[in-house]
Amino acid sequence: MNTRDLEYLVAVAEELHFGRAAERCNASQPALSGQLQKLEDRLGVKIFERTKRRVQLTDIGEQILVRAREILQHVDALEMVAAAHKGPFVGTCALGMPPTIGPYLTPLLLPAIKHYLPDLHLDLVEDFTDNLEKQLTAGDLDIAVLATSPMQKNLSEIPLYDEPFWVAIPNGHSLARHDAIDIEQIEPGELLLLADGHCLRDQVYEACNLKRGGGGDGRGPKTQKTSLATILSLVGSGEGITLVPAMSLSGAWVTDSGIALRPERSGTAGRTVRLAYRNGYPRMALVEKLADIVAGIVPNTVHPVRR
Repeated sequence: MNTRDLEYLVAVAEELHFGRAAERCNASQPALSGQLQKLEDRLGVKIFERTKRRVQLTDIGEQILVRAREILQHVDALEMVAAAHKGPFVGTCALGMPPTIGPYLTPLLLPAIKHYLPDLHLDLVEDFTDNLEKQLTAGDLDIAVLATSPMQKNLSEIPLYDEPFWVAIPNGHSLARHDAIDIEQIEPGELLLLADGHCLRDQVYEACNLKRGGGGDGRGPKTQKTSLATILSLVGSGEGITLVPAMSLSGAWVTDSGIALRPERSGTAGRTVRLAYRNGYPRMALVEKLADIVAGIVPNTVHPVRR
């Protein structure tokens, strides 16, 4: 038994198809099938139930899959310990961000990484916060930039910057006459919100002191499966109002978009962005370095926690 056998096992369990699993593992299907057959023979149990139409895990196969994933995670950790000893700033780092951070931070981060960490290769992943935490816990990600404190117990964080929210209003709206806007001035029915799963949606609910269902359900269009860019287009078309993170103010949508931007008067509406990582992660020097880099590149519309 070797780690390659376990990688084959996990691939088939996730793909439920030997051909796709073989392609994923850069192996021929006969070789993959043969190795899994040898693994089953060695263990004396059937891991997969095979028919002409489908592949599925047996009950004992489900238990073996859990252990196989754990072993592969330990192997990855062992390799990371060795890599960290050789140089924490060398090699690959899988970095995750939610879609309300990635498009605005990434263009600033990549040139800085090339300058300060030329031997580091970033694998960027964009996903909802819950999914990023799961991938971080499973070892599929090394580090994640999050706008909420991680909920998983094996994750820790380093605060990066405090980011205020700005109010985006159609140019012709009555509130556009104000230099700053009180949250209480915004009609809940005019708010355009991202779909459930976006942490920004929850943060806007909190900032506006809304009950669930109290915003984004008024006379404006439904926005359940839209991006922040689409919602801003709707604002520019006069369909409603939204709150945007300050980092997004550097986007191209700010000019010639039919949108007036105003600060939120109280200064309390916003979020803290942080780096999240697994407890015991062996490349802590890299985590600290990335935190310092981010603190040094963010614009003056946000407030770095580190300097």
